[in-house]
Amino acid sequence: MDLNAKLADIVASCRADSGTIHMMHGDGVLHLEAATANIPAFVLDKVQLVPVGKGMAGLAVERNEPVTACNIQTDTTGDVRSGAKATGLQGAIALPIRNPQGQAVGCLGVANFAERTFTEEEIAQLLAAGGELVTGR
Repeated sequence: MDLNAKLADIVASCRADSGTIHMMHGDGVLHLEAATANIPAFVLDKVQLVPVGKGMAGLAVERNEPVTACNIQTDTTGDVRSGAKATGLQGAIALPIRNPQGQAVGCLGVANFAERTFTEEEIAQLLAAGGELVTGR
């Protein structure tokens, strides 16, 4: 499966501006597997490896639940790492990619340059899309 092509389809389908896919490897760390072209190289360098529990992606995997921010530029929850602000993005969501047993094995992240709150329907669609990344459906 071409993860970059699949990511591009997911980003387009939810009217987002950027996206990433991280997958868990045997070392227990999330590894960047795919990213849209509009993420700055210095940001991509910082997110090559993401510890579980750190940043939105790591928290989504640790909690096995979506982590959202209407505006990562002004977020005060502590869920957004300072490096995320360098992307210039605002509305963002990180969702666990779950295997068929429901365990988080990766993270699908999508974001917009404008503020955005993702609806429950959009979250359900993104969770399903993440599941397809594991099952190949």
